[in-house]
Amino acid sequence: MTHRLRIATRKSPLALWQTEHVAARLRGLHPHLEIELVPLSTRGDEVLDRSLAAIGGKGLFLKELEIAMQDGRAHCAVHSLKDVPMELDAGFALAAVLPRDDPFDAWVSPSAADIDALPAGAVVGTSSLRRQAQLRACRPDLVLRDLRGNVNTRLKRLDDGDYQAIILACAGLERLGLRERIRARLAAPNWLPAPAQGAMAVECLDGDADTRALLAPLDDPQTHRCVAAERAMNRALHGSCHVPVAAYCTQRGALLQLEGLVGDVASGRCLRANGEGAVDDPEALGRSVAARLLAAGAGELLALAGNQNPETPAV
Repeated sequence: MTHRLRIATRKSPLALWQTEHVAARLRGLHPHLEIELVPLSTRGDEVLDRSLAAIGGKGLFLKELEIAMQDGRAHCAVHSLKDVPMELDAGFALAAVLPRDDPFDAWVSPSAADIDALPAGAVVGTSSLRRQAQLRACRPDLVLRDLRGNVNTRLKRLDDGDYQAIILACAGLERLGLRERIRARLAAPNWLPAPAQGAMAVECLDGDADTRALLAPLDDPQTHRCVAAERAMNRALHGSCHVPVAAYCTQRGALLQLEGLVGDVASGRCLRANGEGAVDDPEALGRSVAARLLAAGAGELLALAGNQNPETPAV
């Protein structure tokens, strides 16, 4: 049985907070377990002058952590689940999904209380195509510019006047003690988050039974079901950071309710579909809503997104 657990993590303040949170939970569950954090730098953290789509996608935040597990330098890794690709590489598994924090986006601005309060032509920063498409849908006059870096870096650029507003995840701000920076929550049903936003997950080697047993008590079944539906929808649409896809699932008694969106950054056109299904088959619900989106014409928007040059900045 494992008596020492090494957890790989990115070096950003948010990633370290999340990993320390998981470590604290594990110490409470396993008082005799020795836990060591293994901070690593990923390519996604190092290359900040281009969009994620341009440099290879969100999987760049995982690769170095997965190599550390394969090499035996770490037993597991903590991730923001929205940054985890829809398909893990062979040999890896998500051993636990923790209870979800606030899943929605945060409107952050020193001058504008919400999106409608911005003047015409104002500059808004976000690196997310999903956020850009939904912004374009409600305010086609805004100038949208990429914004990369950790939370504090993005806030500094806002405070320095590079943008009049930025959009971040509520959960990230709250975890870092920055709740006061949230001017407004961009919430469902009008605004949809990224699939699995607000949820943390712990990844390990699929065949590491000891580590999986240690991590299993961290898993929150309701969160796991809801994010499974969202990720299944995204997977069926072949979604990634290259395409504007949003999803939000909730559980109501014995049913899961899922709403999905596919958008187009250039036009602001957004297609929506929803559905409900049994709690014991969230992936079927995700596939069903994806099929409804495709029937409504989402394939055309996905093809447009796939054909756009990711090196071209969003304006």
